[in-house]
Amino acid sequence: MTTPSEGTTAHTATAPTGVWFVGARGSVATTAVAGCAALTAGLHAPDGMVTETPPFAGSGLPPLASLVFGGHDTVSCPLPKRAEELEAAGVLPYGLASAVHSELASADREIKAGGPLPGDTRGDEELIAAFAADLRDFARRRGLDRVVVVNVASTEPAPTDPGALPPSSLYAAAALRAGCPYVNFTPSTGLRAPALRDAVEAGGLPHAGRDGKTGQTLLRSVLAPMFVQRALSVRAWSGTNLLGGGDGAALADPAAAAAKNTGKNRVLADTLGALPEGDVHIDDVPALGEWKTAWDHIAFDGFLGSRMTLQTTWQGCDSALAAPLVLDLARLLARAHEVGVSGPLPELGFYFKDPDDGGPAALAAQYEALLGFGARLRAAR
Repeated sequence: MTTPSEGTTAHTATAPTGVWFVGARGSVATTAVAGCAALTAGLHAPDGMVTETPPFAGSGLPPLASLVFGGHDTVSCPLPKRAEELEAAGVLPYGLASAVHSELASADREIKAGGPLPGDTRGDEELIAAFAADLRDFARRRGLDRVVVVNVASTEPAPTDPGALPPSSLYAAAALRAGCPYVNFTPSTGLRAPALRDAVEAGGLPHAGRDGKTGQTLLRSVLAPMFVQRALSVRAWSGTNLLGGGDGAALADPAAAAAKNTGKNRVLADTLGALPEGDVHIDDVPALGEWKTAWDHIAFDGFLGSRMTLQTTWQGCDSALAAPLVLDLARLLARAHEVGVSGPLPELGFYFKDPDDGGPAALAAQYEALLGFGARLRAAR
């Protein structure tokens, strides 16, 4: 990864920055667009947004008011309607969909058809070229400084053919071709497809991923270091997730669930030195809607072999947890691109289950790395 270039000018507060969501009509993207509008209007406090805390003041991040949204999706439900559904589900506060209707409608006008759709006869190259053209057109028409592509689409199964490009990698390749920084907030392959390795290295673009850390794994990244630091031997660590909505439906596919669990287990293996006994189960419960419950059962040994357990319960709304992180990442990647940072950003491992290029697995250490990255961005002014 390169360091910020010397002599870089400060970010212009009025320069617009594009945020292009893959999965732009999903719950996370809709919540992010509505939330950004609400924060800009002063309707709500920026709870959950790390980049709005004092350590990031003066880092040159693009202001929330300067963000312009667009994206790709394969569904047609307009963002204002999707926001109304999320409001009815209790994800968005009452009245917000109406209050930010114009901002949602503006973003919805910038959403293009994704793919491949059923019956789509276009090959990989045609799809990549079409997606990249959409990105360039968005930047040109809206007079954008730069566009950050953020994948928040449903989890796809891990590819079985290493030479093939799954849909997430087609969008990632389009981002490379259009010169856009890229964030993979999903467990899907994205830029990690072997066929994209040379293009990633040649692109010179900052990128970060993968699989946003919002709930169960967030707790694991706090608790696992505690056992190590207290010299307590973990014998088993088992987990269960109950979730509905689009995530529940997507993760009902065992292959997609397996891709998701890879990141959940990584923090334990990296922190404890080996993966303890126990599995993570993901169950689709449509009645839960946009909400999820995650349980962990940890069996560990104390002094003189005394056997003990710790159990945790996490109940929350994934899109409300993810949306502020997505906005953080878009701002951090935009600023990194502005000052000449390129390549993977392990300093952003704080946000991910399966971060690029290793780095610490413990949340406290990841937070210190993130603060250091913010300081570098601030020094680049």
